[in-house]
Amino acid sequence: MLPKLPVTCPLPTIAKAMGGKDVSALGAFAANESLTLTARVPRALGAAGVVLRIAPDGLTQKGEERDLPLSFIATEKGIDTYQLHLPLADLDIGETGGLFYYEYLFLRGGETLFTSTEDNQTFTLEKESRGKFRLLVTEPAQNTPAWFRGRTMYHIFVDRFAPGKGERRPDAVYHEHWDEEIEQFGAYPGAPVKNNEFFGGTLWGIIEKLDYLQSLGVGVLYLSPIFKAASNHKYDTGDYETVDPQFGGEEALKALLAACKKRDMGVILDGVFNHTGSDSRYFNMEGHYDTVGAYQSRKSPYADWYYFKQFPDSYECWWGVKILPKLKLANPATHHYFVGKGGIIEKYTRMGVAGWRLDVVDEVPEAFLDELCLRVAEETDGQGLVIGEVWENAADKIAYGKRRRYFRGRQLHSVMNYPVRNGVISFVRERDAAALCRVLREIWGSYPPCVSHSLMNLLSTHDTERILTVLGGAPDDGRRANAELREIRLTPAEKKLAVKRLQMAAAIQFTVFGVPSVFYGDEAGLEGYHDPFCRRPFPWGREDNTLLAFYRKLGRIRLENPVLAEGDFAILQEGKHSVVYERKNHKGHLIIAANRGDKLMTVALPALAKELLSGKKTAKQASVLPDEVKIWRIL
Repeated sequence: MLPKLPVTCPLPTIAKAMGGKDVSALGAFAANESLTLTARVPRALGAAGVVLRIAPDGLTQKGEERDLPLSFIATEKGIDTYQLHLPLADLDIGETGGLFYYEYLFLRGGETLFTSTEDNQTFTLEKESRGKFRLLVTEPAQNTPAWFRGRTMYHIFVDRFAPGKGERRPDAVYHEHWDEEIEQFGAYPGAPVKNNEFFGGTLWGIIEKLDYLQSLGVGVLYLSPIFKAASNHKYDTGDYETVDPQFGGEEALKALLAACKKRDMGVILDGVFNHTGSDSRYFNMEGHYDTVGAYQSRKSPYADWYYFKQFPDSYECWWGVKILPKLKLANPATHHYFVGKGGIIEKYTRMGVAGWRLDVVDEVPEAFLDELCLRVAEETDGQGLVIGEVWENAADKIAYGKRRRYFRGRQLHSVMNYPVRNGVISFVRERDAAALCRVLREIWGSYPPCVSHSLMNLLSTHDTERILTVLGGAPDDGRRANAELREIRLTPAEKKLAVKRLQMAAAIQFTVFGVPSVFYGDEAGLEGYHDPFCRRPFPWGREDNTLLAFYRKLGRIRLENPVLAEGDFAILQEGKHSVVYERKNHKGHLIIAANRGDKLMTVALPALAKELLSGKKTAKQASVLPDEVKIWRIL
């Protein structure tokens, strides 16, 4: 028996290969593929064998934990090599893929060491089981629309982007001047607000700004909800069959779709299907519609569309918000209205909509999501895009006690990439490179590559503070009243610092795996704390020209470097306050370095390179100043 020694030697290395290609960084594979698992173990570790212990996710799959021993292959220069061939079909995955958790056991006589991971790639050895790797097995046909990868997305809050013609409601409040301050807000975050304050942005206004958007390299527009509703944000849908006349109506939507098609821009709509507004043709609490709503009568055709606890005033709502009654999507009539033949999804997808971003998708039933995605695919020959609002790692997301199967096939193509947003902020604001690297490894190592290349990479949204405020101002700790937050602006010194930091954050956003999503006005220097102050009108004529020029440069970099669409991702160098990573495939090779440290950082390049932000050619040894980011194309 080999001697049992303390773990003072180098860690073993574990690798995954598929068809001869190293795929060690990945954690999601198709069911018809086979993996070759290899462990290289220093003899000084004292291990006499290696075992893969794997078990199906207990929430969605039945099955027992299995121990699969790796076969001893050879020993050379003090390293023992063990190997296991694993056809994924042998794991009994079922029809819709499967999720598994696994760990490696290193047997040392009477003691066993277990791998433990936090990011699904790197690991430590522990004396007890903890921190297992995840393995996501997908349907063989799992894929994402190729047209979307490599694009730049622009997220538009319609009422606040660009003014244009549209109807005015008598019960709404309209600003006479575009650059006025927001007047409606609650006394505290979450307090009820009418949200009937409008600035006059419309779909016609967006059409007039398409030249501007094209100058940013934008290839996808994501619009906040456009269906008829009482509020300015329109997450309280009143009528899914009607494009809001305030935004220009259906005529404006068709004109926007036609104009974008000529420019090879896709248009994605916000699908709010978990709830409606109480002021809607379906619920009709306020009696503004000529229908008999569910609130008005138990005999309403919509009576079974909602969850009434005690008719009519006690009903389920989204997060308890009384103006947002929750839809009963499992009801056949409700289900069919949205995702059945001739339903809402079919109507707008046939009109030319390129895809949907699904609001609070965690609350949408599996059967509803399945048919929605099927309907989009059928109407677009598989080219329609479906993105979900998920704030965590979506590979093993649990929502309301159920494991969601978003990426196993037949469902989502992408999610909003909030985890990487958090990592970027930790790095750029707090200088925490480990936080950024950990989340990049975890997401890249959890999702199918086609999903990773389609992720919606964001820094700001309508639900978050503006990224410029986050990077330059004092964080909102919840103790300041909205009236105070409304008045706060960055000082000149804070603004200068925030602009510098945002350039680094945006460079990362545009060059890691996924599709960058720019929230309207981030590129122009808009500031603001949480809703509604993150939703100020676009500052036409008052843009921050430094930021605007930088974003245009990043847009060109994406257009001119197809490697960013599907290139492999790897972290090459991780310092305490710095990171170097690469994107690489047969279409190109980029190396990106960001330095938040206090000292000059040197980066070894494999060949002569061109730095894309400055346009300068660089020799093999390059330097990065403190608070500087560089993007090299290897020549």
